[in-house]
Amino acid sequence: MTTTLAHPETAASAADARTAVEPSVRAAPGEGTTPAPGIVRRVAAVLGSAVWKSAAVLAFLALWELGPTYLASPSTRVFLPPLHEVLLAWGKLFESGTIQGHIAASLTRSVAGFGAALVAGVSLGLLIAWYGRLNSVLNPLLELFRNTAALALLPVFTLLLGIGEESKISIVAYAAFFPVLLNTIAGVKTVDPLLIRAARSLGLNSFRLFQKVILPSAVPTIFTGIRMAGTASILVLIAAEMVGAKAGLGYLIVNAQSSFLIPDMYAGILTVSLLGLGVNFLLVALERHFSRWRTAVGSAAS
Repeated sequence: MTTTLAHPETAASAADARTAVEPSVRAAPGEGTTPAPGIVRRVAAVLGSAVWKSAAVLAFLALWELGPTYLASPSTRVFLPPLHEVLLAWGKLFESGTIQGHIAASLTRSVAGFGAALVAGVSLGLLIAWYGRLNSVLNPLLELFRNTAALALLPVFTLLLGIGEESKISIVAYAAFFPVLLNTIAGVKTVDPLLIRAARSLGLNSFRLFQKVILPSAVPTIFTGIRMAGTASILVLIAAEMVGAKAGLGYLIVNAQSSFLIPDMYAGILTVSLLGLGVNFLLVALERHFSRWRTAVGSAAS
């Protein structure tokens, strides 16, 4: 019997060749592969977070759709239609172009009044917070007007300025002015004194100190007031348009109610809610843009 022994070097080279060929034989790139577990977990986490955050909204919409149909009496359903009827009325208003005109009218008034309040509130707030004597002189008067509701002065604005655009823009500016003013003052006064001392020790003059230290530190608090003012400008404008106007979302709501077009009325209310939500998201994005230095400092510290 003859026994054949492989040479050690020949056997080693054959094993290396098999190991080099086997990976390419097992699976070609892109064939039979599955997503990485880490990516799947991240996607699942994002979807789960989105569902959890929107759970309350979805539950409310489901109650609005099913409640009038199955829980309310027929007489109640006349004044509280289900969600799909409101959405159908909303679609008809968009198709006819009616609601676009009302949105444009309301946005024009709101942006004009809000812009005036923003410029006046930030400017005066910075001056009052920077100069103590000015604060002591103006504070009693500002407290008096701050505690006077804007809607309580609506008849005064209407009598003095009429039922045109001036009265509506003025009442919006009045309602949005005080949140911006008070939060600007609070933002400047709550700046860390150590930052101010350090800046002065570095030789910064008053203007550079205000530009480089005071204003950036006060931005988050100022934007809190700006967001409050944005919401107030929309809400007060809707009330003003209900009193005397020929266009606007407030006019649409009260006109639909008086004409017994209940789905149109709810469509207008839903539009106001979505408009306010959009304004809030826009202001939050602007706040993040102007506060990027705080995020950079926090990430560097961590």
